[in-house]
Amino acid sequence: MINKVVESADKAVFDIPDNATLMLGGFGLCGIPENSIKALLKKGIHGLTCISNNAGVDDFGIGLMLQTRQVKKMISSYVGENAEFERQLLSGELEVDLIPQGTLSERIRAGGAGIPAFFTPAGYGTEIAEGKEVREFDGKNYLLESWLRADFSLVKAWKGDTAGNLIYKGTARNFNPMMAAAGKITIAEVEELVPAGELDPNQIHTPGIYVQRIFKGQDYEKRIEQRTTRL
Repeated sequence: MINKVVESADKAVFDIPDNATLMLGGFGLCGIPENSIKALLKKGIHGLTCISNNAGVDDFGIGLMLQTRQVKKMISSYVGENAEFERQLLSGELEVDLIPQGTLSERIRAGGAGIPAFFTPAGYGTEIAEGKEVREFDGKNYLLESWLRADFSLVKAWKGDTAGNLIYKGTARNFNPMMAAAGKITIAEVEELVPAGELDPNQIHTPGIYVQRIFKGQDYEKRIEQRTTRL
């Protein structure tokens, strides 16, 4: 099997240019590519279009790239935890495309599956429908939505092997697998990296065919957006 291992996050993102379109996996702050984001901060590229479930928080995740003005446009479904995002949106500094979460998920999945467009009822009769084709099926109106694809997909998995096969854990499985399939180049960071052949084929969520580079990440914070406790 092809060995897809690179030494570090810096080596993994070395050729991501200014103005690239990126998908960044994760759900909230769970399962985000923390090491890859830090490498992008260090690299200092700008004009990025970021496709992600969320925009991180002010001092973590994509929020760090918003602080350094590296993001030109966000395509997301949930952005409610980031004050800097709000400031840039209201001031007109940041382009934003807010998409219903299920539609975002399906547009990414369609991009990975090679399906250029599909119809969905989500958003019909709202601002989401402006400028989009509407068609009736079985007495119900649906919007035409297009696929989403990226120049690079940055994903994070619990465990992977040197051939790029990935296993996610828990909520990290929400957006990472479909984004891995929708990027021209997919970069995976993992908590545990094992030799090819050690993973149970029945447990693999993303086959290595979708992954071009993989590296073992370090120092994961695994933040929680809002902690709720009771006595």
